[in-house]
Amino acid sequence: MPLRRIEDRIKRRTARIGVIGLGYVGLPLAVEFGKAGFRVTGFEINEKRTATLNRGRSYIQDVPTREVRDLVQAGRLRATLDFDELRSMDVVDICVPTPLRKTRDPDVSYILAAVHEIAPRLRRGQLIVLESTTYPGTTDELVLPMLQRDSWQIGRDFFLAFSPERVDPGNPTYQTQNIPKVVGGVTPACSRAAAALYATVVERVVPVTSTQVAEMVKLLENTFRSVNIGLVNEIALMCDKMKIDVWEVIDAASTKPFGFMPFYPGPGLGGHCIPIDPFYLSWKARQSGFEARFIELAGQINGNMPYHVVHRVREALNSRKKSVRGSKVLLLGMAYKSDIDDVRESPSLDIMEILEKEGARVSFSDPYVDWIEHAGKRLKGLPLRPGVLRSADCVVIATAHKAVDYALVAKHATTVVDSRNVMKGRRTRGVFRL
Repeated sequence: MPLRRIEDRIKRRTARIGVIGLGYVGLPLAVEFGKAGFRVTGFEINEKRTATLNRGRSYIQDVPTREVRDLVQAGRLRATLDFDELRSMDVVDICVPTPLRKTRDPDVSYILAAVHEIAPRLRRGQLIVLESTTYPGTTDELVLPMLQRDSWQIGRDFFLAFSPERVDPGNPTYQTQNIPKVVGGVTPACSRAAAALYATVVERVVPVTSTQVAEMVKLLENTFRSVNIGLVNEIALMCDKMKIDVWEVIDAASTKPFGFMPFYPGPGLGGHCIPIDPFYLSWKARQSGFEARFIELAGQINGNMPYHVVHRVREALNSRKKSVRGSKVLLLGMAYKSDIDDVRESPSLDIMEILEKEGARVSFSDPYVDWIEHAGKRLKGLPLRPGVLRSADCVVIATAHKAVDYALVAKHATTVVDSRNVMKGRRTRGVFRL
């Protein structure tokens, strides 16, 4: 019986596991499977990633090179560009990007491309799991029809499930193995097979009744954050007009031991999930005839925060009788959040673009980001030195990296726009907070 066979191979660690997409989600997952004793093959279209991994080196901050090297040397982890090897896999995990189009519609082309590679190579007894964040219905409505064969029955001849990734880059406490894993299969047998798989690498598996529930879980989690950040950003804008210290308000409200959870304002949302996932949900809602006004409004507020930061830069420069045009602005932090090197959807990129359109000369310094691709050019970061700080007409703190010496900033920067409240208690003169 195929179900018992796949469960037995998983239990004995003889199942061959393939992971399509070796990025921030796929590589940590592949490493965990390798550490659990499986032989793992990563499937990539990026030759550089493939070569780097096969040399035993990691290119993801949260995955130590030591772990990759040990697994590669032990023959439990390798990468390939040859998708024909999918035929020999017992399990295939899809971990590809799901961006938005410019029209803010879901772009599932990477998912479809991955399934297009799997479909002609699918064999009886294989377990396929989609981890890429997407709208409810993707697994059943798009993926399943591409894999279905006339003589095959889902849940008997092959297995298909959805299990949302919950990676939090840079989080030292919660990583793949200790984050509960939600699993929803097309059939109960599919759920059972996927749950057996993840039970080998995570501390807790949370089965749900369908793929749609599992898909909705991830969207709820990230929409929850987006909406609450949107609320506190609106409160911050309101407090700015009323000359009230929003940071003091949040600190005081946080003393309530029930019914309140602190969220903090900032220059906007970044990363692959929180700025994008809520629009997947609102798009799907529109297809069902429902208008998700709350979600859309939060997205608008968060999307406008880079403009508010630039507004504060104008005010800061005006206080010194300077204009934005021609001024030198130093951005501290290009990563979308603290202590990581990921610049995907970073609000710092938007702030840089807006300032440059207004004529500012913008540079950046980030202890985790050496360079960025910007306006068709490769822009190198500056070292955080006294001379660099003194030469800037305005320093904008966009990311609260712990590795940054803010005492140095307080001592040498003439004017600071602090969007993260890291200058609290260091100095007040010349500091403009969000």
